[in-house]
Amino acid sequence: MNWFLWALLSAFFAGLTAILAKVGVQQINSNMATAIRTVVILVFAWAIALATKNQAFSEIGKRTWIFLILSGIATSLSWLCYFRALQLGEASQVAPVDKLSVVIAIALAAIFLHERMTWHHWVGGAFIFTGAVVLAYA
Repeated sequence: MNWFLWALLSAFFAGLTAILAKVGVQQINSNMATAIRTVVILVFAWAIALATKNQAFSEIGKRTWIFLILSGIATSLSWLCYFRALQLGEASQVAPVDKLSVVIAIALAAIFLHERMTWHHWVGGAFIFTGAVVLAYA
């Protein structure tokens, strides 16, 4: 499969996550819900990593460790905020606003990774931003 099919699967599972999480967070503190979800992800991710045995820890460089740890911290903060937002708001409003991460990722990729921004990025980002705002206030 190419990157696009993997990205579509990611979008599908992310959408499913919003619905399952909204139901799951109704009777529990959002931070506890995030912790439970994280344990499941931890076990699942390690099972996949160990089953595929692609790389040894000794082969992972210091810079890679630093950025993966920072990414993990950012993911944790995102999930804590996402679950709290789901607890307080409608999934059909929270999920689109959460997807503003796409616009933020495009901007950060241009600034820090020096990725070239084309008119496609600008127009697509504007559509995503507009769609998120429209759905958030629908």
